[in-house]
Amino acid sequence: MTNIVVVGAGVMGSNHARVAAGLPGMELVAVVDLDLERAKAVAGPLGARAFATVEEVFATVGADEQPRAAVVATPTAFHASTATALIDRGVAVLVEKPIAATVEEAEQLVAHAAARGVTLMVGHIERFNSAVAELLRLDQIPLHVSIERIGPFTARVADSVIHDLMIHDLDIVRSLGASPVARVQAVGQRTRSQQEDIAVAMLTFESGMTATITASRLGQQKIRQISLTMPDSFIVADLIRQDLSVTRVEHVEYVSATGTRYRQTAAVEIPFLENRGEPLGAELREFIRAVESGTTPLVTGADGVEAIKLVHLVTEAVRAL
Repeated sequence: MTNIVVVGAGVMGSNHARVAAGLPGMELVAVVDLDLERAKAVAGPLGARAFATVEEVFATVGADEQPRAAVVATPTAFHASTATALIDRGVAVLVEKPIAATVEEAEQLVAHAAARGVTLMVGHIERFNSAVAELLRLDQIPLHVSIERIGPFTARVADSVIHDLMIHDLDIVRSLGASPVARVQAVGQRTRSQQEDIAVAMLTFESGMTATITASRLGQQKIRQISLTMPDSFIVADLIRQDLSVTRVEHVEYVSATGTRYRQTAAVEIPFLENRGEPLGAELREFIRAVESGTTPLVTGADGVEAIKLVHLVTEAVRAL
């Protein structure tokens, strides 16, 4: 049984605590938040204890409750400092995305975890969506990827839409492109907050793959869709439904005896995807697997660094206009 503590009792922290409390092989021992009442509201129903600081956890709980693993779900500005303090105690850390506020902080955190020999994983949860996992198993590099990630506005998020939403898709296209990014173009708008509320980025990879990503928190419905133009097919993934459709055109002709008409015959495949379910549960299971086995997690600190590098490149491109 791996004792785990969740640091941060906001929306993501609350979800991590809820899922962790119900997973076999994992014992939620504490929830930490500077707002102690909020920590109690999350911890109490789950049978865990609430604390205002991480230091209080280690000073208070018994030897058999000492955390071996932790989830850091604080505001981004505190990711690096909180994770570093836990790593110093030898505690494995799953830090929510983005891994840190800056590239420098992210690189220092990864180096620190490596020097201490402590497991560090980054919470790019879409990697654990069964539809995304299937896309990442493709044996061909797409010609083009188009992604829409749209939702309604929420005032609780202080980060820009690039840091908060687009980072998921930057991580995905980086994996699909299988090569460094050669060029980044982007535009954005601020309408409801002091940060970008909508952003559109176009990336060109050294492999030749191109990608367009739209991230918006100004929509009226939640959309999470990825479209891939492949050499021999067109694939659409719905991340909310966790399903795929693959279209292959078999025959195309123009008929003009009585006027130009267009005919097309296509086959549509809907693959069966295994392991559908809550991605957060899969993410936490992978984290504990890596902690207990001492092996590399699916999403490493280095992955987190590369994602935040792309976030900064897109942000710079937006603000250069």
